[in-house]
Amino acid sequence: MRLVPSYLKMEKPPKELLVDSLREAESNSVIEPDTVAMMEGALLVSDMQVRDIMIPRSEIVFIEENSKPSKILSKIIESGHSRFPVFDEEHERIVGILLAKDLLSLAIDNADDFSIREIIRPAAFIPESKRLNVLLREFRSGRNHLAVVVDEYTSISGLVTIEDVIEQIVGEIDDEHDLLEEDNIRKHRDNRYSVKARTGLDEFNEHFGTDWKSDDYETIGGLVISQLGHLPRQGEELEYMGYSFRVLRADRRRVRLVRVIPAGDTLPN
Repeated sequence: MRLVPSYLKMEKPPKELLVDSLREAESNSVIEPDTVAMMEGALLVSDMQVRDIMIPRSEIVFIEENSKPSKILSKIIESGHSRFPVFDEEHERIVGILLAKDLLSLAIDNADDFSIREIIRPAAFIPESKRLNVLLREFRSGRNHLAVVVDEYTSISGLVTIEDVIEQIVGEIDDEHDLLEEDNIRKHRDNRYSVKARTGLDEFNEHFGTDWKSDDYETIGGLVISQLGHLPRQGEELEYMGYSFRVLRADRRRVRLVRVIPAGDTLPN
C-alpha cells in the first residue's frame, strides 16, 4: 500500500499552516509581531519573482561609458547611489558596474587619460522570472549587491539590488535619500504598477482615469482592506472593478505596497 504524505491530506498547504502557527504564537505572546512579520516575509520571497520588485529601465540612474570624471562625480553626488550600471554610447548594452568608491579612490590628475573600463566591475544578468529566494542566495554567494534584469529577448528591463530583496523580509529600509522619494505610483513593464498603500484615491483616480469614491476609506490600502474584509497578508490578491491587486508588502499593522494591473491585462506567470 502506498503511503500518502500527511501534508497532502491537509486542506491547507504546509506553508499556510506554518503561517497560521506563527500568528497563533504571536497572539499568545510567544513571538513578537515584528519577528512574525519577518518570518512571513522570508516565506513570501519564495513565491515572488524579480519582475515584482525590480526598478524599471526608465528609472535607472546610469553612467555613460564615455562620461568625464567630473560628470560622473556630479551624478554620484546628485543621486546618492553607490553603484551604477555603465551603458555604451548607444544605451543598448551594459558594459559593467561602477562602484562610487572605486572612482572616488582614484587620484585623477588628467581627465584625458581616464578610462572607465579600467575600474568598472562585471555586471550580473538575471531573468525577470528568477525567484527572489534564489536571487538572495546568489547575491550572498557571489557577494554582489546589484543585478541587471533582462526580459525573454535579453533586452535590459530593469535593475534589482540586494536591499530590494531584503526589504521583502524586514520591511522598508529608509535612508536620507528614500525620504525624498515622493512617487507613490511606479510603472513597470507589461503595464504593471507598484502603488504605495498610502496613495490617496484622488491621486489614483487621476493617474488611472478611474472615479472611485468611498466614505469608508481614502487610500488604496484602505480600499484593499475594505474589499477583502480583513488586514491582508503579503501575497494576497484581489479583483476590483476589473483591476488586479496583489499585496507586495504588509505587516501585522498595515498594508504598505500593492501591485496593480489595470483592466484588460493579465497577471504575469
